[in-house]
Amino acid sequence: MSGTIEARLTEKGITLPNAAAPAGNYVPYVVSGTLVFISGQLPLVDGKPEFNGRLGESVSLEDGQRAARLCGLNLIAQLKAACGGDLERVTRVVRLGGFVNSAADFTDQPKVINGASDLMVEVFGEAGKHARAAVGAPTLPLGVSVEIEGTFEIK
Repeated sequence: MSGTIEARLTEKGITLPNAAAPAGNYVPYVVSGTLVFISGQLPLVDGKPEFNGRLGESVSLEDGQRAARLCGLNLIAQLKAACGGDLERVTRVVRLGGFVNSAADFTDQPKVINGASDLMVEVFGEAGKHARAAVGAPTLPLGVSVEIEGTFEIK
């Protein structure tokens, strides 16, 4: 029988991607005590970037939110790897840090990062509510529109 979180993923039709390998000289996550720090995740599908471009120019708010949700799925995939495949070990989403590839006059970064924040609550319930930052950036790796890092508590 699957655990509560796995059952919720199945019920909502959410399939986690494979955890992506790091693209540089860093690790995808670090476990320190009961905290898991996950490196910034991009909106990748099968290792290829989705949702390239800048919010306020070539990317709509809705596509930015989809990109953030995809980053969130990739965060959860890394988290699952950090937990040895057992998401039931997750006790809290502590913090998300969101970076939005934005035009100079774009100010809806928080609305974009809601795509990931909403996913965390959808998957982890009350434990998915978290602290957060949502900031604009003039460019992001591979030209993607969003990158998100996360801190999680596990048992």
